[in-house]
Amino acid sequence: MIPRYSRPRMLAIWSPETKFRIWFEIEAHACDALAELGIIPKEAAKTIWEKGLAAKFNVKRIDEIESVAKHDVIAFLTHLAEFVGPEARFIHQGMTSSDVLDTALNIQLMRASDILLDDIDKLLATLKKRACEHKNTITIGRSHGIHAEPTTFGIKLALAYAEFARCRKRLENARIEISTCAISGAVGTFANIDPRVEEHVAKALGMQPEPVSTQIIPRDRHAMFFATLGVIASSMERLVVEIRHLQRTEVLEAEEYFSPGQKGSSAMPHKRNPVLTENLTGLARMVRSYAMPAMENVALWHERDISHSSVERYISPDATITLDFALNRLTDIIEKLLIYPDNMLKNLDRFHGLVHSQRVLLALTQAGMNRENAYRLVQHNAMKAWEQGKDFLKELLEDKDIRKVLSEEEIRERFDLGYHTKHVDTIFRRIFGE
Repeated sequence: MIPRYSRPRMLAIWSPETKFRIWFEIEAHACDALAELGIIPKEAAKTIWEKGLAAKFNVKRIDEIESVAKHDVIAFLTHLAEFVGPEARFIHQGMTSSDVLDTALNIQLMRASDILLDDIDKLLATLKKRACEHKNTITIGRSHGIHAEPTTFGIKLALAYAEFARCRKRLENARIEISTCAISGAVGTFANIDPRVEEHVAKALGMQPEPVSTQIIPRDRHAMFFATLGVIASSMERLVVEIRHLQRTEVLEAEEYFSPGQKGSSAMPHKRNPVLTENLTGLARMVRSYAMPAMENVALWHERDISHSSVERYISPDATITLDFALNRLTDIIEKLLIYPDNMLKNLDRFHGLVHSQRVLLALTQAGMNRENAYRLVQHNAMKAWEQGKDFLKELLEDKDIRKVLSEEEIRERFDLGYHTKHVDTIFRRIFGE
C-alpha cells in the first residue's frame, strides 16, 4: 500500500515484524500444548518462549534464508532456531506451514477488523451529531436527480448513520467468521498432532478451532470478509457522491471544508473542488475490487494449493489499510462539512412551489375529483411553472376547474413546508432511539 493512503496503526499490523511475531506466538502456544500432553519437555516449551520473546527477528536474515530455501516458513523456523538453540527441534512438531500462515493471517484480519470497527464507531458518532444538528434543516429531496418533495438534511445524515450501523454489524459478523485457527497438520487430519493442540492455540489467541481445515482454512470465510469490506466501501461512496452533487456550483447546498491557504486549481484561482470526496470515490472502487479475487480464492485444488497466497499478500493489507484511511477521511469530511440552509431553501423554491404538487393532487381527490382528472389539472399548471417560470401557487389559484373544488385557503394550506417534517421525530427515534 502506498504511504499516501496509509495510517500507522493499521500499517503496523501488516509489517513483516508483526507477522513474524505472530508466527512465533502460534508456534510457542503449540509447544505449550505439546508439553502439557507430554509430547515435548516442559522445560523446552519454557525455553522457546523465553528466547523467542527476547528475540529481535531480522527480516533481512529471514529473506536471505528464503532466497536459498525458497520457503518462507522454513526460513522463519531456521532463523528462530538461531535464537532458541537445541530446543528448536521441538518447534513445529506435527504442524504444516498452512497452520502457521492461515492462523496468522486470520489474527491479522481480526486485528484489522478491530481498527475498522473503531473507525466506524467514530464515523457513526459524527454522523449522529451532524444529523441532530440539522434534524429540521429543510432541503429538497431528489429522485432521478430531479426535485421531488421536501425532506431535511438531518434525515439524509440519519440515513447514512443507519447504513453504517448495518455495516458495523456485518463487519462484526465477518470478524467472527474469520476468527478461526487451524493446527491440524498435513491435509488437516491431525495424524501427527493432537486436536487438543489446536484447541489450546485457538483459546490462547482468542479464536475458534476450524471444524474441518483440510490443510488450509476454507477461503469462503475470507471471501465473505472482503465482500463485507466492499459493501462498507459502497456505503461510503453513496454518501460521498451525495456530497459531491451538493457541492456543484449550481446546487451548493453543502461543501467540503476549504482550509486557509488551500488551492483548488493551478489555473483558476476561484475553484473549490470536492477533492476529498472524489478521492474517496476512487478508494471505494479499490476496496471493492479486492472482493472478486477473494471469491476466486475459494476454489482451490483438493486439500490445498497456494494460488490464493499471492492474492492474499496483496489484498489483505491493501483492502484494510485503504478502508481504514478512507473511513477516517470520511469522518473528518462530515465533521467539517459546510452546510448552507439558505441555499437549500432557495433551491427548493426554484420552481415557485412546484414541489407541493402531490399535496394538491391528493386534496383534489379527497374533495371528490376523479384522480385522472386531478392529475391532469395539476400537471397542466405544473408544466407552466416548469417550462415558463410561472408561479405554481398563482396558477392554481387562477385555475377555475380547481377552484370549483378547492378554496384559496385549502390550496395555500398545501404549500406548508412543515407538513413534510411532521414525522422527522419518528424517523430519528427509529434510528437513534429515545
